[in-house]
Amino acid sequence: MVVKVYGPAYASPKRVLLCLVEKEIDFETVPVDLIAGENLTPEYLKLQPFGSLPVIQDGDYTLFESRAIIRYYAEKYKTQGTDLLGKTLEDQGLVNQWLEVEAHNYHPPLLNLVLHIMFSPHFGIVRNEQVIKESEEKLAKVLDVYEDRLSKSKYLAGDFFSLADLSHIPFTSYLVGPVGKEYMIKERKHVSAWWDDISSRPSWLKVLEICK
Repeated sequence: MVVKVYGPAYASPKRVLLCLVEKEIDFETVPVDLIAGENLTPEYLKLQPFGSLPVIQDGDYTLFESRAIIRYYAEKYKTQGTDLLGKTLEDQGLVNQWLEVEAHNYHPPLLNLVLHIMFSPHFGIVRNEQVIKESEEKLAKVLDVYEDRLSKSKYLAGDFFSLADLSHIPFTSYLVGPVGKEYMIKERKHVSAWWDDISSRPSWLKVLEICK
């Protein structure tokens, strides 16, 4: 069965698409327009009761939350495509550690920047310059930790590309693009080299092409 991924225009579904491309898994995309409220229709809420993106359907199996989905496919197809989990239990521990850091430390301030700078006109959010300032300060502190980490290893979990790195790509592409804060990446030597590496992977370029 071909995996269906709902909402390819947005960053969190792109996280899933990126994983599927790396794992060489066939998929098709199903558009969901958040601005038009298509994520709040009764049909969609049967798949995702909170109205968030993405959702995948894999035959009779339905799963939501992008990080849960990428963990699922990385484990299910561990020997296919890119190994995104690491070879040892210790590798896997570090992958999960940095994946949690992305979810709980990196993503929240970045999401605030995205919402207040990119999407405030579309979702009825009042742009708040104080929130933007505080979020940038919080993200800068996280990136300083990353700079130290990446001075010691090529990727976050070690010298191999993993889910931990993959999970950063879609939203960071907003940061260096439409959010207009590329300097936050570029002014940190090791973070900048890491970003240049992961954002030029063929899998990400393919996802961008698919989602044009």
